[in-house]
Amino acid sequence: MNLLLDTHVLLWAATGSDRLPTQAFDLINDSSDRLYFSAASIWEVVIKNGLDREDFYVDPHLLRRGLIDNGYEELAISAMHTIGVAQLPPIHKDPFDRLLVAQSIAEGFLLLTADTLVAKYAGPIQLI
Repeated sequence: MNLLLDTHVLLWAATGSDRLPTQAFDLINDSSDRLYFSAASIWEVVIKNGLDREDFYVDPHLLRRGLIDNGYEELAISAMHTIGVAQLPPIHKDPFDRLLVAQSIAEGFLLLTADTLVAKYAGPIQLI
């Protein structure tokens, strides 16, 4: 199965956080699954770092390199993905989450999310 991780889940997996639910941990560590991260998640990390919040700092270069070194594949943002955002109902306002939903639908990848609003979209989405 192809898994796309939303940004929170991706950060929890990358840092070994105990906030990562067991269900997600098991899916991520299943050797038959292919793991993907979106360029949108790296972009979101860059944006959040730029806000200079004391509670958030993740080096996007190290994050990307670590993900690739651990077998994740990068999913680029295509025009097909951005057009897909226009087809989504206005359930969620966050543009990064909306793009991840559009990518999961366009690619047929299962999106793992901890966001209850994201999980309301129709498509291959699993709330963890």
